[in-house]
Amino acid sequence: MAEPGAVSDALAAPLLEFTAEAASPDRDGARRGCPGHGAEGLFSNGGYKELSSPGVGRRSRDTSAERNQPSGNPPCGIMKNSSKQRQVRKKTVSFSSMPSDRKMNSTAACMAFMLEGCEMKKVRSNSRMYNRYFLLDPDLRWLRWEPSKKDSEKAKLEIKSIKEVRLGKKTPVLRSNGLSDQFPDECAFSIIYGDNYESLDLVASTADVVSTWVMGLRYLVSYGRHTVGVVEPSQSSVRTSWIGSVFELADIERQGHIDLFRATQIIKGLNPGMRESRIELKFKELQKAKDCYGEGIDLDTFVEVYCELCTRPEIFFLLVQFSSNKEYLDSKDLMLFVEVEQGVEGVTEEMCREIVHKYEPSAEGRDRGYLSIDGFTHYLLSSECHIFDPQHKRVCQDMTQPLSHYYINSSHNASLLEDHYWGSSDISSYVRALRMGCRSLEVVVWDGPDCEPVVYVGSSVASQLAFSKVLDIINQYAFESSEYPLILCLVTHCSVPQQRVMAQHMKKILGDKLHMEPPSLDEHYLPSPEKLKGKILLKGKRLPPDTQDSEGEVTDEEEGLEMSRRMVSMDEKDQLNGIGYKRLRLCKELSDLVTLCKSVQFRDFESSKREQKYWEICSFNEVDANRFANEFPEDFVCYNKRFLSRVFPTPMRIDASNMNPQDFWKCGCQIVAMNYQTPGLMMDLNLGWFRQNGNCGYVLRPAIMREEVSYFSANARDSLPGVSAQLLHIKVISGQNLPKPRGSAAKGDVVEPYIYVEIHGIPADCAEQRTKTVSQNGDNPIFDESFEFQINLPELAVLRFVVLDDDYIGDEFIGQYTIPFECLQPGYRHVPLQSLTGEFLPNTTLFVHVAITNRRGGGKAHKRGLSVRKGRKAREYTSTKTTGIKVVDELFRASTQPLREATDLRENVQNAMVSFKELCGLTPAANMKQCILTVSSWLLNSERSLRVTVDLSEAYPTMEAQGPVPELLRKVLTAYDTMIQTSRTLIESADSVYCKLTQAQRAGLDFHEDLHRIGAKEGLKGRKLQKAMESYAWNITVLKGQADLLKHAKGEAVDTLRQIQCAAHSCGLAKNGASTSPASPLLPPHPRPHGPLHTIPETEPPDMEPSAPH
Repeated sequence: MAEPGAVSDALAAPLLEFTAEAASPDRDGARRGCPGHGAEGLFSNGGYKELSSPGVGRRSRDTSAERNQPSGNPPCGIMKNSSKQRQVRKKTVSFSSMPSDRKMNSTAACMAFMLEGCEMKKVRSNSRMYNRYFLLDPDLRWLRWEPSKKDSEKAKLEIKSIKEVRLGKKTPVLRSNGLSDQFPDECAFSIIYGDNYESLDLVASTADVVSTWVMGLRYLVSYGRHTVGVVEPSQSSVRTSWIGSVFELADIERQGHIDLFRATQIIKGLNPGMRESRIELKFKELQKAKDCYGEGIDLDTFVEVYCELCTRPEIFFLLVQFSSNKEYLDSKDLMLFVEVEQGVEGVTEEMCREIVHKYEPSAEGRDRGYLSIDGFTHYLLSSECHIFDPQHKRVCQDMTQPLSHYYINSSHNASLLEDHYWGSSDISSYVRALRMGCRSLEVVVWDGPDCEPVVYVGSSVASQLAFSKVLDIINQYAFESSEYPLILCLVTHCSVPQQRVMAQHMKKILGDKLHMEPPSLDEHYLPSPEKLKGKILLKGKRLPPDTQDSEGEVTDEEEGLEMSRRMVSMDEKDQLNGIGYKRLRLCKELSDLVTLCKSVQFRDFESSKREQKYWEICSFNEVDANRFANEFPEDFVCYNKRFLSRVFPTPMRIDASNMNPQDFWKCGCQIVAMNYQTPGLMMDLNLGWFRQNGNCGYVLRPAIMREEVSYFSANARDSLPGVSAQLLHIKVISGQNLPKPRGSAAKGDVVEPYIYVEIHGIPADCAEQRTKTVSQNGDNPIFDESFEFQINLPELAVLRFVVLDDDYIGDEFIGQYTIPFECLQPGYRHVPLQSLTGEFLPNTTLFVHVAITNRRGGGKAHKRGLSVRKGRKAREYTSTKTTGIKVVDELFRASTQPLREATDLRENVQNAMVSFKELCGLTPAANMKQCILTVSSWLLNSERSLRVTVDLSEAYPTMEAQGPVPELLRKVLTAYDTMIQTSRTLIESADSVYCKLTQAQRAGLDFHEDLHRIGAKEGLKGRKLQKAMESYAWNITVLKGQADLLKHAKGEAVDTLRQIQCAAHSCGLAKNGASTSPASPLLPPHPRPHGPLHTIPETEPPDMEPSAPH
C-alpha cells in the first residue's frame, strides 16, 4: 500500500514546473509530471505498465465486411429537448436526448433536468404503454406526469413514499413477454412506492435519461427530508475546496487568476489522457459566456471547467448509489461497494481507509476518511479494479501434470521479421518471442560457409544468422520470462559434417540446460513442466536405437520438407520417394541429443494408439489437422491426452498470416505454431490466452480433455456432459480517451466508436454482439449496453473487446483487449486497450460491469396465466447411454436415480435463489450480499416501523419479521425461507448422492481395460463396437461430471450462507448482535432423512408480482 496521499502528491507535480519559467513553459516536462491514477503507476505515461509487452495487436477487424449490421436490441424512441424526435444517420443507432453540452456530473444537474422534465413511456400491467411527460415539482416533494385521464392531483407520486428505484427490467411488468423485446434493458426503470410496494414502470428514450432520473430520485429518497441547496449549492464541498487549493498553488503571484496555458496544463496534468484542445475550448466557451474572453482564468471558471471535464457521470452515478454522505463515500460505504459489487472477500474498514488514503487527492478527504468523486475515479482506474484477476499474473495452475496435458506457447519461423518471401531474418525476433512467453521455437538450419551452419527461412538468404549466434541468444533469454522447459524444433537441411558442428555447438553453448536423460520405458506419460524446469528439449529426428554406424537415413516428412520444396532444384525434387517424403542423412551425434520429443510420421489414430511411444511427437499441417478435427474430433482429443502434437501453418500462407489457434486447442493440440511477426485477431487470441498462468508459456488443458476415460467432441455445439454452463453478463458502460485511428484522415479529429464483444472457444460458445455507434463525445463515449453469453466450456473460452471507428469509407481499428474467461474479475472494471502493435494505449480504457452466473435464463421474461402452465418446459435430466454390452448397461442403469437426485438438488436451489433475487428486484447475476442490502434499504426507507432480522445463532440463518409486513415483503420472506430450506437439503444430502455417483463411476472404470474384449465377445464389431466405446466414455464423463457439479453446488450453497451472515452484520440485520463464524455453517454431523425431492418451478406464480398504478 502506498503512503497516504500518494495520488495527491503526484497531482501537485505539474504545478511545480510552472514556477521555473513562465515565458517558455516546458510542455513535455508538464506531461512528464502528469500523475498516475494510483501509487502503483498503472496509468503513468504508458498505461498498465506491469502488463505491457512487445506483443502485437491487429490492423483491422478480419471480418468487417460481414459486420455492418448492428446486433442487439434496437433503441427506443429518440427525443430532443424532451419531446421532439430526430432522425438518425446511417449506421448510428442512438443519439442522446440531452443537449450535447449538458453533462450530468452532479446531483444539482440531475435535479435541474428533472425539474425541466421529459417525455417517457408509462407501462401498465396489461403490457400497454402510454406517452407521458414527467417532471419534478419545484418543492422536490412530488413526481408528476401529464396528460392523464386522472385528476391532476392523482397523477403524481410523493417522493417520500418511494421505497426503491430499480434500474432495468426488474419487475414482472417489465419482464412480461409482450414487452421484453420492445426496448433495451438500459432504457427501463421502475419506482417501487407505497406501503404495498406498488411499481411505476417507465421507459425512457436513452440510457442517459434513465441514469439521470434514477440518480436524482435515489438521491431524493435518501436525503429528501433534509436536502439544503441541492439545485444551487451554497457551501463549498470537499472537492471544490481541493480544486481551489490546486488553483492557489498555481497562482504564484496571488493575482486571483492564471493564464490559459497554465490552467490547461494543470487540468491535463490531473487527467493525462485528456486532449489539450478540448480543455482550451471549454475555457474559451465559458469565458465567452461570461463576457470575459481573453482574460485570465479565475477560480470560479477553473472550478467549473474542471468539474465539467473531469467528472465521469457514470462513476458519479455509481458513487451516489452507495453513498450515505451525499457526494462522497465514507469507509462503510466503500466497504459495501468493494464487498458487494466487486466481490472482494474479507473487507474491513481499515482496508477501506487505506484505499481512501491512497487514492483521495484532497488532504481534507484523507483526514476525514472520505473518498470524493475524484478519489473514487482514481480507485476504479487502478490495478485493484482491473478486469484481469491478479492471481493469474503469477503461475497459478498445477504444473505437475504430464507435458501433454498443457497448451504450449509456440512460434513458427521465429527468425522472420515479415513474410516468408520478402521478410528478413533477425536475431531480435528470437529475443522478442522468448520475452513474450514463447516455449517452443522453430530453428531452420542450412549449410553455411566455412563449415558453419546458418539459420534462415524462405528466400531470406541475404540475411542469414549464424547457428551459434542463435544458440547464444537462446541460451541467454531461454528462461528470462519463464523457468519452464523450452522446446527447440530443429528443421535440419545440413550435410552430415555440419550436423556434427551443430551438435558440438549445442553441447558447448547450452551445456547443462540441454535435456539428455533418455525416456523411461516404465512410464506412460511425459514428465511434467515442473520436473523439466530449466531444461531445453530438442524436437527432431532420431536414428533407431540399434544403429551402430555414425550416421543413418531418416525421412523428412515435416514442415521442413514443404519449405525445402520451394527452395531445392528439380534434381533434388526427383529424389522424393513415392509417398512424397525425402530421405535425409542424419549423424548419430545430433540424433542422440533428441530425447523426449522424437519426431515421427503420423499414419492414423489406430496405429498411434497401438505403436506410438509417449516420447514421440507428430507434426500436422494445418490442412490435415483441420480435416482430423472435423472428421475424427473425438479420436483427435483422445490422441492428444497422451502424445504431443504440433500444428504448423500451411506453406500456402506466404504472407505469414496466422491460423486460428482455437480450431486446434479445442482438439487438445498442445503446440500450435504462430507467426509472431504478424499482428491480428489470431495473434491476439494466442497472446491473451497464455496470460492466464503467469505468462509462463504453459496452460493446463480442461479436465474433460485430460482424463483417460472421458467423452469430449471438439465440434460440440451444445452443453457438455458434466460441465456446468456459465452465463456471462457484460455491460459496456463507457470508453475513455479513445484515440483517432492511426493514419485515418477522414472526419478530422472526430471519433465515432462502437464496440464488438466477442467470445471465442468451442463452436457452441463462439458468439459476438456489438454496441451502438456513439457520435457525440466520441473520444469519451457512453454506451450503457448489456450483453449475455452462454459459455459451455469456460476453461477454453476467451473474451475479446474490439473498438472500431464507424466510418463511411471503412471502419478503422482503434484498440482491442483479449482475456481468458477464467481470468475475469466480477464487478465494475476497467479494460485497458492495446494498439495495432500490441502496446497498451496510454490512459485508454473501457469501463464495464462483469457478472457470471451458472444459470441459463433465470432473469428472462415470464409468461403469466394458463399458457405458461401448459407450455412449461420439463426439467431436463442428464442420462446415460446404452452401450449394447449387457453387464455394463446394467451397471449404468442403476445410476439413473442418483443422477436425477443430483440434478434436483442443484436445480431446486438455483430456482429458489432466482425467485428470491427477482422478488428483491435484482437479476440472477446478483449475489446474496446485494439481496440482503436491498432488503435493508427497504426497511430504512419505510414510513412504517418495520423490523426484519436475520437470526445467525443457527447454522442455517432464518429471516424473521416483527409485526405486520407488506405483502411483497412477506413474499420475499417466504422465498428466502424456500431458498434456505433447499440449500439445507442440498448441503445435507449432497455427500450421500455424491458417493453413489462416484461408486458407479469407479465400478464402470473397472471395465475399461477389458471393454474391447467384452464387446467383441457379445458380438459387437466395427462401427457398433466403436459406438459402444464412445457411449461408455460418455457415461463415465456424465457420472464424474455430475458428481463434481454436485460437490461444487454444495460449496456454493455453503458460500451463500456465509454471504448472508456477512451481509446481515454489515447491514445491521443480525438478530441481537448474534455472531457466528462466517467461514462455514455448522453442519449437522449426519444427513437428515428426506423423502423424494419435489421440483421447484423456474417461475413464481402469477400472483407474486407487485401491482402497478393506473
